Amino acid sequence: MGPDQFCLVLLRRMGDYQPDLVADAVRDLEFTRTRMREVNAQWQRMVRSRSVGGSGRAYRAALGEPNGHAQRRIGDLTADAQWWKLPLWPDLRFEIITGPDGRVWQEWLVRADPATTPPVEKVADLKPWQYVIGDVERAFPELRHVEGSAPSRWSSVITEGAVGYRADFAWGLLQDVVELDAPTA
Repeated sequence: MGPDQFCLVLLRRMGDYQPDLVADAVRDLEFTRTRMREVNAQWQRMVRSRSVGGSGRAYRAALGEPNGHAQRRIGDLTADAQWWKLPLWPDLRFEIITGPDGRVWQEWLVRADPATTPPVEKVADLKPWQYVIGDVERAFPELRHVEGSAPSRWSSVITEGAVGYRADFAWGLLQDVVELDAPTA
């Protein structure tokens, strides 16, 4: 599959939020929407394939050997973090975290170097595709995470003054920030 085509897998979910950005990215990668659907179907077959050996191995099959890896302690367990560089997001990396049994616990885009985070001082500074979950957590430590609407989606609630906002992420990359209707307590 390769990193270019794997980007199409990530873009598929992002299209629900940012169809114009996705269309531009697909063109930049010199693919078509039809090819994006084909690659997504191929990815779904790989993830479910018994011969590939599960989603953790599917990433290696699709992306090759990781650009790096590290052991991380999560509670009483040791997890393995592996990451790859992707052409669409040079300041980010795609990271998976697997448990001791090899199952994928987390899969998302993360900042390769937090020093490259664009400045953010208020919610209005948050622009789609410029921030990952970790960036927003560092900028707004009081935020709280809520369940996303589908696999690979994540939402966080941020309070600024008396106004609440929901930040939506796909694959860890910020997609949208919307003001909540009711004041937060």
